[in-house]
Amino acid sequence: MLEIFAPIAEACRISVEPVRRRRIGLVGAGVIADVAHLPAYRKLGLDVVAIFDIDGARAKEVAGRHDIPTVYDTLEQLLADPAVEVVDIAVVPWAQPAIVKAALAAGKHVMCQKPLAMSVEEARELAASGESAGQVVAVNQQLRFDEGIAAAAAMVRAGWIGQPTAMTFTVNISTDWSAWPWLVTSDRLEIMYHSIHYLDAIRSILGDPVRVFSTGSRTPGQVPQAETRSINTLIFDSDVRALVHTTHENVSGDPEALFRIDGTDGSIKGTLGLLYNYPHGRPDTLEVFSRSLPTDGWLAYPVTERWLPHAFAGPMASLLNSIGTGSPPATAAADNVHTVELVHALYASMDSGQSVVVDYR
Repeated sequence: MLEIFAPIAEACRISVEPVRRRRIGLVGAGVIADVAHLPAYRKLGLDVVAIFDIDGARAKEVAGRHDIPTVYDTLEQLLADPAVEVVDIAVVPWAQPAIVKAALAAGKHVMCQKPLAMSVEEARELAASGESAGQVVAVNQQLRFDEGIAAAAAMVRAGWIGQPTAMTFTVNISTDWSAWPWLVTSDRLEIMYHSIHYLDAIRSILGDPVRVFSTGSRTPGQVPQAETRSINTLIFDSDVRALVHTTHENVSGDPEALFRIDGTDGSIKGTLGLLYNYPHGRPDTLEVFSRSLPTDGWLAYPVTERWLPHAFAGPMASLLNSIGTGSPPATAAADNVHTVELVHALYASMDSGQSVVVDYR
């Protein structure tokens, strides 16, 4: 049966032809750039030629570890470097919009961190700015490139489970927020900075929901000020539904991070290994049951790569291929605006206690 997985594995493959590779300048030398962005780009054979961080010592340390030849003292110096063709941003969210606009003004293509912006209006403005400048702007929403999620999406597209009817993420983990002190004082947390991954992955497979309902809460005694638990229901034009149920206050030591897609002719289920022992993680798992193949029960797909760092190559590869082909990247800013709109609709529902129609523009 394993030969049937060949086209699925090919659909998951992340690659950039050498002629389409562009030199990258990295803005931000934090942990995620160190352990995810840079290892993923090295694996893909990409050339990171410069780095800047407001903490110059940290930038030099990361540059030395990843053989980045130039460390700049200012953002302006990096943007003025003609060798830098793509700016990869890995900074706190409120600092991102100004960097995006400066990079576009300098004639660079841009990879943004998620969330694209903290407000819907600013997200729309950034997407429009990229289009006006004629530069490619994409967002580092990498979960859709995780091999387990990408393989599941390919199986859905291939018709293996018939017409999709439901998709769920169930995540019950313990998260130490101390690595991101600014998140501890944020007035929005769980959906904006974590479940946004699942929402974007759902959009990539099922499309855009039209109405949502969300409820979020805190756990007594928790350190973060904002919600660390949320239950989110997504309603689509058809009878398709999706559910994202996440908690970060699991005290029992039995983490789970599950996803499932059900259809008229089968189901797909898997685990997100990264969340079982973050940030080290364990391998993802994926299984498919299909009456159309048939699979004679549940058939395991051999997942060989992980969300971190491998999936981080996906958005950048898509951006670089977009520059070469003229087609929009998978996580184009214009598309990602819908993810931001979805996030804010869920918060509007959470605040009001009522279901909310998503305002897409």
